[in-house]
Amino acid sequence: MRIRQYYTYIITNKSRTVLYIGMTNNIEQRLADHYFNSGNQETFAGRYKCHYLLYYEIFKNPMESIFREKEIKRMTRKKKTELINKENPRWLFLNSKVMDWPPGEFWRRKE
Repeated sequence: MRIRQYYTYIITNKSRTVLYIGMTNNIEQRLADHYFNSGNQETFAGRYKCHYLLYYEIFKNPMESIFREKEIKRMTRKKKTELINKENPRWLFLNSKVMDWPPGEFWRRKE
């Protein structure tokens, strides 16, 4: 039996000027979605080419993850920066910590 995990995460663009906060139950697929959506003007993360993982938290309960996502979204930029700095002071891209990066075609969603 697989234990479900839920993630609240913060991604950014290459120059680290934009922050996007989200939640998912599949961090690998979600990062791949952001990666393959890069440049898509119809989505916030795509428009700003946000697919670089800076920060994430793991939860066992989806409602906790959703609550945390909303809590972080309400934070000021300064508070979000402090949150990231606490765990990742150099603002390193953490994508390869959670999956093979960049994602291969295996991760591209078939529409």
